[in-house]
Amino acid sequence: MKRKILFNKKDYKILILGLIFIAAGFILMSGGGSDDPNIFNNEIYNFRRIRLSPTLVIFGFVIIFFSILRKK
Repeated sequence: MKRKILFNKKDYKILILGLIFIAAGFILMSGGGSDDPNIFNNEIYNFRRIRLSPTLVIFGFVIIFFSILRKK
């Protein structure tokens, strides 16, 4: 009995692209905290951490979903 490969080369490329988007989103989300607990840093609420990073993560999951369900 011959086994079929689940993904082809293009599917793996799309999957890796989705993983890169997710990793980039989490990297952009990091930081912005304060070393001193008595000082509040408003940098934690900037555009990059509140809007851009979660959008990249969600977009990465959509890409991975597409790569898994794509017809050959």
